[in-house]
Amino acid sequence: MYLLYGTEGYLKKQYKDKLKNALAAPEDNMNFTAFSGKNINPKELIDLAETLPFFAERRVLLVEDSGFFKNSCEDLAEYLPQIAPAACFLFVEEEVDKRSKMYKAVKKLGSVVEFSAQSEELLTRWIVFRLKKEGKNITGSVLQLFLSKTGTDMGNIDRELEKLVCYALDRDVITAEDVEAVVTEQTTNKIFEMVNAIAEHNQRKALDLYYDLLTLKEPPMRIMFLISRQFQILFNIRDMSARGLDNATMAKVAGVPPFAVKRNVSQAKGFTMQQLKQALRDGAEFEEAVKTGQMNDQMAVELFIMKYSRKQERAVSV
Repeated sequence: MYLLYGTEGYLKKQYKDKLKNALAAPEDNMNFTAFSGKNINPKELIDLAETLPFFAERRVLLVEDSGFFKNSCEDLAEYLPQIAPAACFLFVEEEVDKRSKMYKAVKKLGSVVEFSAQSEELLTRWIVFRLKKEGKNITGSVLQLFLSKTGTDMGNIDRELEKLVCYALDRDVITAEDVEAVVTEQTTNKIFEMVNAIAEHNQRKALDLYYDLLTLKEPPMRIMFLISRQFQILFNIRDMSARGLDNATMAKVAGVPPFAVKRNVSQAKGFTMQQLKQALRDGAEFEEAVKTGQMNDQMAVELFIMKYSRKQERAVSV
């Protein structure tokens, strides 16, 4: 039995497909069964596992996003130690509880692999390798620009690399102009730019970025959530920086990639600790006002941006 879990979906899919192809013939629908979602019946899985394979070495059951490793699944957890010799389980999950009986059973009897966000060093090597296979080169500064737009999700990086390679088809060097022309910037990056504009008291730019996100059909309350999340990151970064913690520790605690620590430290300097605390409180209050019908969602975000981007901060009542 195998358990693949974690937030890095691209790697998880790569290994899932390789394991699936190694365990079962590609066209063998008799001995391979896939299950997905929260409504999987454990008893059905057990019945299938106990069914002998048909002219094959093993019966393979792929179980994805079941929630069995977060919630209680007593029947299956009790069955796994006595699994039929010809049965093979391949579990693929995003989140697991390492205290659960299912996790402990698979860890003891099979193999468990976590796929988390990759480090900047590994991502850099992977991107350079991918580009070299296509006969392309990229400088360090352009690679940093590329990563600042794509984020660390390997699936997204993979898609954007394909676009870059096609765009620079007849050239062997990827330029900053190529990246600016075709790479789609993630919403979280626009949020970072917006908070940067707020820190610089550039109200016009902050509001323009907000309206750009609305044009892209981003819901106002999702934008509010992402702004609050960025202020939480800045609060943590500023606190840890003052205590002299290293970049690797700050990246892990704040939940940002290591290469993003420096720019977050720089952005955090635009606010006092008191302002960051108040911003987190205001974000929660504005959200509550929207949920209780006291305020329009679009207006709530506008008021928040206006409050923290004006040069002379004045109180805004909710």
